[in-house]
Amino acid sequence: MDLLIVEDDDAVASALLAAVSSAGHRATRVFRGSDALLQHREADMVLLDLGLPDMDGLDVLRKLRQVTLAPVIILTARDDERSVVRGLRSGADDYLVKPVKLAELLARIEAIARRIGRAAPKSSQLTAGGLAIDLDHRTAELDGERLGLTPTEFDLLALLVQRGGSVATREQIMDALWGDAFAAASRSLDVHLTGLRAKLGRPGYIVNVRGVGYRFEANPE
Repeated sequence: MDLLIVEDDDAVASALLAAVSSAGHRATRVFRGSDALLQHREADMVLLDLGLPDMDGLDVLRKLRQVTLAPVIILTARDDERSVVRGLRSGADDYLVKPVKLAELLARIEAIARRIGRAAPKSSQLTAGGLAIDLDHRTAELDGERLGLTPTEFDLLALLVQRGGSVATREQIMDALWGDAFAAASRSLDVHLTGLRAKLGRPGYIVNVRGVGYRFEANPE
């Protein structure tokens, strides 16, 4: 399992890295919350300290929950009930108070890993209505005609189709396409959406869910 350790204390981070590595996990350590928001995509699970130098860990947790379902275990010196409740209600899967017992942490990691299971491998072929997408060759066809999509347009279309009609928020889309859900890429997203809709030729395929994001409609009227 690939873990992201968000911890600014070098001694604590070193102990965590050694422990999870000894259990067969791979781990990356970052110092700041902003780094976690940029590097979370490759992680299967996040170990998150709340006392970070650039932003409060609970704010990091809330932003992570806007873009990823990866489990988050909070590791913090805050042991009051209010902090525990806030952390769990903000989306944490577990909450451990420092000093953390490493054997207990590894057991919690394994328990969460068993609960979520391993994601089933995704098919390289996507179909929806008259649309056919080949993820390996990065091609898309509509009613048998090849769509001349830019790389970003292709990634945007594939992301929406893979969600099977569920809404993707603007933050989730920007995180997937540009690696930063909170960068100033909002205008770029609008431009790519306009271009993609024009090439599809049917505006109803990509539905704007006002105030939330966008979803793909396989059979637009």
